[in-house]
Amino acid sequence: MLAVADSDSYLKWAACLLGDLPSGCVTELVVVRTPIAPSREQIVAAVNGRAGGPPPVLSARSVRRLAERTQPDVILVACTGPVVDVLVAEVLDDLRPRPVFVSGLPGISVPATEKAWLFRSGCDLFVVHSEREVAEFSEIASRLGGGGAIGLARLPFLRPEPAAPGGNRVVFATQAKVPKGREERERVLLSLAELAARRPDLDVVVKLRALEDERQTHNERFHYQRLWREMGEPGRLAFEAGSMQDQLQRAAGFVTVSSTAALEAIAMGVPSLVLRDFGVSAEMINLVFEGSDLLGTLDELAAGEFREASGAWCAANYFHPAAHNDWAGLLSGLVVSRPRVPARSLLDGPEHAAGRRRARLRVEVPPKMLRVGYRAKRRMRRYLRSLT
Repeated sequence: MLAVADSDSYLKWAACLLGDLPSGCVTELVVVRTPIAPSREQIVAAVNGRAGGPPPVLSARSVRRLAERTQPDVILVACTGPVVDVLVAEVLDDLRPRPVFVSGLPGISVPATEKAWLFRSGCDLFVVHSEREVAEFSEIASRLGGGGAIGLARLPFLRPEPAAPGGNRVVFATQAKVPKGREERERVLLSLAELAARRPDLDVVVKLRALEDERQTHNERFHYQRLWREMGEPGRLAFEAGSMQDQLQRAAGFVTVSSTAALEAIAMGVPSLVLRDFGVSAEMINLVFEGSDLLGTLDELAAGEFREASGAWCAANYFHPAAHNDWAGLLSGLVVSRPRVPARSLLDGPEHAAGRRRARLRVEVPPKMLRVGYRAKRRMRRYLRSLT
């Protein structure tokens, strides 16, 4: 299996998923060069000591040449939606023999979205991580058509490894997309600082997805560490990047607005809190936590009131029995049954050609050149508007 990732979160997911394959599978992991490709430090943290060392960052053409040379049975396209579509439909099209194309989503995918399915409808297997997600995406697939099989896998980084006893830190897992507003993010930081002041025995850590100068899967307009500096650092907080698992090993409590890391904390037995002060909705990416017993407030955070997740909720969301996982069996069947009818992408029509051209630029043009082009385009638009 050749795995291709394009960002920090997808790289971590791909590395873990490869690690869960049956013994005897030969795997290779690479990063395709895009504007959101992870830094060297992010790559090292994402693969977390994987055999073979950190994967190389390759151009799209180099990924194609690698696939032609190695002729993998399976290509795992662990990328953001538009990149999945253009790699499968164009960059890696017409490989002979045709590999099985697999894709998926690296974290919480509730509620399921049509967009996620459309971009990955050219893949033969779509991997999700809870029985609820399988049901929701199956409904979308039956309604829209296209695509291939939907397989269930436990999120590969949910290891049943309890945190070390006597943990002395509270870990706040940031999320790039939510909350969006500066004021909302400042409120989170102030509540964390209040907890640190009340509990001098605890180290309160803001676990960053990326440092200020690093890229991540989604842009973060108000970076927490920069905000803290601009606020004058009114309290005792630490800001750290690196492995979430390392942070949780020493944790007495965990908090987030919306992050897959909440599932890691549950798996490791760390009492947790998911903030609901900014709403519970699909837009806040925390709708899945309804009924989990983890939803709470900034006041509860400041008081250090963490809790355990509901057992019934866990069974329906990401902590199903291992015997229910069928993705590896489905994948083996697809490999054995070749030649076969490949999955049909729903984005093959001319109305989607412009979107594919933009996605192809992201994987073929060096990021620095692409940013120069985007800036020039914006300047030209402003100039033309000034003439009207």
